[in-house]
Formats: sequence, structure tokens, C-alpha cells
Amino acid sequence: MRMAVAMAALGLAVSACGAQDQKPAENTPDAAAPQIANVKLDDNIRVVGNEPFWSVDLAPAGITYSRIEEAPLTGVAVKPAVTGNMAVWETTLADKRALTVTLTGTDCSDGMSDRVYPLAAMVKVGEETLQGCAASLEALERASESGRVE
Repeated sequence: MRMAVAMAALGLAVSACGAQDQKPAENTPDAAAPQIANVKLDDNIRVVGNEPFWSVDLAPAGITYSRIEEAPLTGVAVKPAVTGNMAVWETTLADKRALTVTLTGTDCSDGMSDRVYPLAAMVKVGEETLQGCAASLEALERASESGRVE
């Protein structure tokens, strides 16, 4: 009986060692990119607003804040903090102002076009808070001037 227990223990030890030596499969898929409202958050995303006209481009290469009649300002690319149906990006612009972009997965209208965007946006630049809408840049390029941006 003791011999059987000892052999079983030895078999488990050998199995455990063998498992550590095995390499993971070469094509193991990475964890799925986070998304809200079917928008992948690691894609290029454009946030837009009006009165005054402004935009924020969220991209893996960096974040760019643009406002009509002003030079665009850039910030370091950051990954968003995702909680449920909301994603938040925080960075510092080249002029040292803090930029916070909060996207929520809910339909949004920009109030000027007949487009329906998949994301509502709140952008805080320094002490100013702006409201707008967002979608992936790819979806915006495909969309017409009216209807749903998908």
C-alpha cells in the first residue's frame, strides 16, 4: 500500500515537472480588446462636439485635442480605465493642461447633424468641460451625414 502511494506521488511530481516544461501554443489569442457599445477601445476613436467646434482623437500613437482656430495639442497615449459601460482616458496636453475623456456606451446626437453616434462623451480640458459624441474613426469614415454611425 505504501509502495502504491509512493508511486502515485512520484507520478504526480513527474507530471507537474513535465507541465512546467511545456511551452504555450504559438498562436494563443491575446485577451480581447476592451470595448463599449461595440466600439473597440484600442482602435482610433474620434470624439466631436460643437459650439465651439472641437475634437479629440484617441489613438495608440497619442491623443490629439483640436479646437477651431487653435493649433492642435497632443498628449501621451494612455490605455483607458474601463468600468462597466464607461471608459476614461487621462493625459496631460503639451500646454500642461490636464485632459480627461470619458466615453459612455449610449446613443448620442451631436445636435447639428442627423447622425446617431454609439458613444456619449464628456471631455474636461483644464477647468473647461465639453459635451459631445464619439465613434471609431473607421465607422465615421463609412457613415453618411445622417443615420446611425456603426
